[in-house]
Amino acid sequence: MADGTRTVPAGRWRGGTVTAAGGRALDARPAAAVAAAFTALQLLLVRPGMGLGWDEIVYVSQVTAHTPAAFFSAPRSRGPSLLAAPVASWSSSTELLRVYLALLSGLGLYLALRAWRGLFPAGVLATAGALFATLWVTLFYGPQAMPNYWVAVGALICAGSFLRARAEPSARSALWGVVAGAALMAWMRPADAVYATLPLFAVALWRRHGRLLLALVGGLAAGGAEWVVEAYAWYGGLGERLHEASRIQGGLGWQIAVDDQLRSLGGRALCRPCTGAFPHPAVTLWWFALPPLAALGLAVAVRAGRTARTLVPLACAATAALPYLFMIGYAAPRFLQPAYALLAIPVADALRHLVRTPAGRWRPVAATLIALGLTGHLAVQYAVLDRTVDRTTRDRRDWARTADALHRLGVRPPCLLTGHEAIPLGYYTGCSSGNTTGHNENTTPAEVGRTARRVPVAAVTLPGAATPGYARDWTPHRIGDLRVLVAPRPPAAGPDRAGGFPGDGAR
Repeated sequence: MADGTRTVPAGRWRGGTVTAAGGRALDARPAAAVAAAFTALQLLLVRPGMGLGWDEIVYVSQVTAHTPAAFFSAPRSRGPSLLAAPVASWSSSTELLRVYLALLSGLGLYLALRAWRGLFPAGVLATAGALFATLWVTLFYGPQAMPNYWVAVGALICAGSFLRARAEPSARSALWGVVAGAALMAWMRPADAVYATLPLFAVALWRRHGRLLLALVGGLAAGGAEWVVEAYAWYGGLGERLHEASRIQGGLGWQIAVDDQLRSLGGRALCRPCTGAFPHPAVTLWWFALPPLAALGLAVAVRAGRTARTLVPLACAATAALPYLFMIGYAAPRFLQPAYALLAIPVADALRHLVRTPAGRWRPVAATLIALGLTGHLAVQYAVLDRTVDRTTRDRRDWARTADALHRLGVRPPCLLTGHEAIPLGYYTGCSSGNTTGHNENTTPAEVGRTARRVPVAAVTLPGAATPGYARDWTPHRIGDLRVLVAPRPPAAGPDRAGGFPGDGAR
């Protein structure tokens, strides 16, 4: 790979090299401003009062003392739980957790952009950060205890530090950035970390960069060690856990999910099964604009003799997106966040090329057209975000209202919920959750029956659904659109001798 730079200070573009202009403190300001605005927009537009979602509940319940731990399935990793632990371990306040995560995500974006200092001008990096930070999916998931945003941050840190370490082998901070970025990705989602770092491994092997290769391996090992140890402790080995994770995800293999991802861009948190109409073309236009803009960014880099610093993030974006576009049969917009973050840098460089001449003068017509296009893009992103936040907030308030109704029926902690949406309803009710079938199977009908003789138990079904065999003699109730079957009141409520109920525990 050709790369015309060997210097790492920041400032103006000259002949494909960034030269010093104003010192490090001044150079950090654009990235800091973007990160601060990102945090403020999360608090303003997503709003801290939005309740916890299904996946968040699984992660947060592992570290909080206020509710029993929900079932932890094979594909999940502990990163999001530990990320939330500094607040969730002592406070049940969702608002406090949201504010903490919004601040943390802003800091993460700033550090991710700083990892690229000296590789692109500060203005290009700030533009890249703004492009990524203003996507509705980035704003929506920034203050949530979810892994994908943090995989994106880790990918940026790892790729940027990798390129800086190549340009200046004596820079130890860059080498440690590779370790930290790889570890963060593996800590959040080990499989995603492997896919995102494949091009980096290829470059390190091809160029025989032993220290970079060691940094990549060490980072992935440090972040993924817990997941591997857990595989042997609870799943019978790494192969068994990978097999179980593949089964839960519908079987990994050749499955085209590009159309599913397009459908999810309209604000669907999870598209499984992914049916229905595609969103309005205005909602997906930016998605189709990414490849040509990224290609233009690469062409600009090749002409300037700095191919590597653009080709590496493009390659990492492609491999990070590969399993979610072609290997699973469903979609969620958050899955592609690492790819969007990596693509943002060459796209920002391409936009800079379109609005400025090589001599640095503005192109008024092009700048006006691009400004109008970006304004429309931001308006669409805000519209999707606003609609998604409103719908999500309503859904989570419904869970809270159902929990209040269950309390009035006598289903109070310690208690157990089974059946439809048992995990989120269990969290909002303060109960353990259990399922006898499906991806979250963690108990048996016999265990549910035994638990019902000790503590309040309720089975939740949709109207018209078959009644579970263990609940045929239970008292039916209607709560909104749900049918709730409540077991006869036990003579004395309390936990078993081990202090838990079916469905409790880290798994």
